[in-house]
Amino acid sequence: MKKLTAIIMTLAMVFSMVGCAPKNEVPAVEADSTKSADIVIVGAGAAGMSAAIEAVSNGAESVIIIEKTSTTGGSLNFTSGSMSGAETIIQEIDGVEDTKESYVQDILKNGAGLGDEEMIRTYVEEDVAAIQWLWDNGLSDNKFSTDKETGTMSVFAPEHALYSQKRTYKASPDDSTKYKSAAHEILDTEVRKLSQVTIDFETTATQLVNNEKGQVLSVIATDSEGNTVRYDATKGVIMATGGYSGNLEMMGAFTENGASYLPGGSSAADGYGIYMMQNVGAYIDEEVMSYIPTFPMGLDTGNGPGKIASTYMWKVGGICVNQEGNRFVDETEDAVEIREVALEEQTNAIQYDIFTDDIIQAAIDNGAATFWNFYYGPGKPYNNLVVTASSLEELAEKLDMPAENLVATVEKYNECVETQTTDEFGRQYTEDSLNTYNLAINKVEGDTYYAVPLKALCVMTLGGVKTNTSGQVLDADGAVIPGLYAAGEVVGGIWGKFVSGGTGVMGPIVFGRIAARTAMTTELADSYTMKTPQTVITEEMFAKEEVSTESRFDMSTPLTDGEYEATVDGQEGPMTVKTVITDGKIASVEVVSQNETESIAASALEKIPSAIVEGNTCDVDAVSGATLTSNRIMDAVADCLRQAAK
Repeated sequence: MKKLTAIIMTLAMVFSMVGCAPKNEVPAVEADSTKSADIVIVGAGAAGMSAAIEAVSNGAESVIIIEKTSTTGGSLNFTSGSMSGAETIIQEIDGVEDTKESYVQDILKNGAGLGDEEMIRTYVEEDVAAIQWLWDNGLSDNKFSTDKETGTMSVFAPEHALYSQKRTYKASPDDSTKYKSAAHEILDTEVRKLSQVTIDFETTATQLVNNEKGQVLSVIATDSEGNTVRYDATKGVIMATGGYSGNLEMMGAFTENGASYLPGGSSAADGYGIYMMQNVGAYIDEEVMSYIPTFPMGLDTGNGPGKIASTYMWKVGGICVNQEGNRFVDETEDAVEIREVALEEQTNAIQYDIFTDDIIQAAIDNGAATFWNFYYGPGKPYNNLVVTASSLEELAEKLDMPAENLVATVEKYNECVETQTTDEFGRQYTEDSLNTYNLAINKVEGDTYYAVPLKALCVMTLGGVKTNTSGQVLDADGAVIPGLYAAGEVVGGIWGKFVSGGTGVMGPIVFGRIAARTAMTTELADSYTMKTPQTVITEEMFAKEEVSTESRFDMSTPLTDGEYEATVDGQEGPMTVKTVITDGKIASVEVVSQNETESIAASALEKIPSAIVEGNTCDVDAVSGATLTSNRIMDAVADCLRQAAK
């Protein structure tokens, strides 16, 4: 009997040990150095910075942010940063009556009914406090774009589906040379005040590592010197690396024409953070990964991220055709998402705005020529992208589309205008059909025909890992992966298929705050069994194109001493660089003038000239996150060297 009792007790102890301490395979990772903190955050965008601030507010004595580029901000470097919220301090000041419930319902409707209502309600509640925090920390002093009729800071934002109430806020930063959005300026300023927060720039996270308890508390990264660094957290790791709008391969894997979309943000938004979480068992809904909203108005300048730059000529009689020369949508449709999807489905996700000199005049007469006057008119930055012709046949030839299709399309359209017949897409041509998107009715006819190519522009993605309302990352069974949190675009399924105005900024801020608060106040489970990773995202989606090793200039060429200048195209205008040659070598490089986005380009503007002098070559390593600026400087110096070689 004693022997049987002993066996039972032994078995009980074994089963108890197995239940409390599951055996998880712990990756063996060698690192050149190790750093530790209460909270480790990957990504210094809106979500990452707000998480860092909130972590300190909740008692964190040390926070490390790992940032792959040379600056903070993430996608905030590529947007004016519109915010939104209901029952906020701003609406109170404006006297705008609104409800959180109305905001919730609008977001659900705008997302085609596919959003996560519980997550949206959590966001809407927390959003009020987040906007209050921004207001108290400087937003109250910023200049706002106001409603033309009422002068309120609360406005409607026509670039997205309109809300039922004025709840969008468009604030400009105080220092527009460093920031594009007020939100970025405020977050960056507050983070830099905190001695508890360290940001490791130009450091790329490559792997998440679990311990034997199944807790994910370590990040492996590579710093700017190529060294491997292990970051260990005691409270939690918060992933805030953004989406995959900069990864054409990944977008193409989940949408038919995604590989043809025009990226409108940072190339650093490659989706690798989502892949890292997948590899430790995070759940990813493959259908949700296809939720990639676009703007049907992306201009490819050939020089950096695409721009929102519709001609808006369709408001006064212009049309949009695809590569085959056919119309495919009611251009004046006020439901923006309908035009978005229609363009996404066209060959190469490209359309051509077709209009004439008569239509340009109509735009001027109706106050709709802002983009023409700013971008496309004679002498303007993108006038070289405007295709002109004296006939439709000539225009079609220049656009490489079937002339017979374009001619037939215009003839059919003009006939509808003439007879005031509603066309097959639902576009109307009567006086009572005039509205914000249909200011005047004109045929496509005139002395000169114009075309501007525009693509489906992607500035954010809506797919990613699944989290709960506390910011904790979940596995395929809906269980919390202890220690792992996520916020911002890395989280999928919150908003549905389309995004609502202002949530692209406030969503990351709100959920960054929530994730940090949870991490600092929640005890980690110590008996979690790691799940087998999914294969929704594959390593092949991150394959890099081979970089050309061809030199810009042969430095064995004899150079004549002197000062030389060269001008190249820049981000928002030309860049001029002066190069001094002394004793046949590069003695100095100076960027005399430039029109780069300061928050992104600052590191390249500082480092590339000195690197060129130090190496006596115009072929140096580009600064991570500022590749375009780096290449422009090197190209300009190469031009100077060619001058010196003559």
